[in-house]
Amino acid sequence: MIRTAIQSLVEAVYPPQCAMCDARTAVDFSLCGACWRDTPFIEGLTCDACGCPLPGQPGASGESDALCDDCLRIARPWARGRAAFAYRDLGRRMVLRLKHGDRIELARAAAPWLFRAARPIWSERPVLVPVPLHWRRLAQRKYNQSAVLAQRLSELAPSDYMPDALQRTRATAALDGQDRDARFKTLAGAIRPHPKRLGILEGRQVIIIDDVMTSGATFAAATEACLDAGASEVCVLALARVTKDT
Repeated sequence: MIRTAIQSLVEAVYPPQCAMCDARTAVDFSLCGACWRDTPFIEGLTCDACGCPLPGQPGASGESDALCDDCLRIARPWARGRAAFAYRDLGRRMVLRLKHGDRIELARAAAPWLFRAARPIWSERPVLVPVPLHWRRLAQRKYNQSAVLAQRLSELAPSDYMPDALQRTRATAALDGQDRDARFKTLAGAIRPHPKRLGILEGRQVIIIDDVMTSGATFAAATEACLDAGASEVCVLALARVTKDT
């Protein structure tokens, strides 16, 4: 009774608010109706390899092996991929706040959306591996947004969270503004299995987590590192997917 009374008092003084605006919500770490409508969630038919939306509707089972034009042209080293929403409008603002605005609490709101997107690729107990940051960038930012997302996601369903399974071996140049080929060249060999964690991915299904997927170069480098570590299958999961209309 005391705990309930204290909780009621806290909610009266600090009522739940939308994660993206000041509007009141029923629970913490959620979106108000207006922000929910403005978030470009990816639904319906999607590319099975990268998660971008496709025209048409999935079959009765909801499963599809359809591929987008990019994934038909580019050999992806991972098995399957999904994303929660498109990288535009409120979705883009959310990612930027999480990544550069010290709004790590947004990961708690985003975790259920990630899990909903990941259901088609979720095994009985996958290993969740975030895309690593180079130690210099981590020291500047104070946190790895991909690791925060993976940790929150791991709290929702049976999984093993391995935040240091991979290591960024060199500080790569910013990928913004680079074309697809330049991105792949920049990331080539930049990610490897952590030498002190060898063996933890062997024979396991791995889901690599990142905040944004653009060309897939970062996911490709991380996937190759996981396969080098003996992973039996690698899938990828992004909070946001850059699409052609972004």
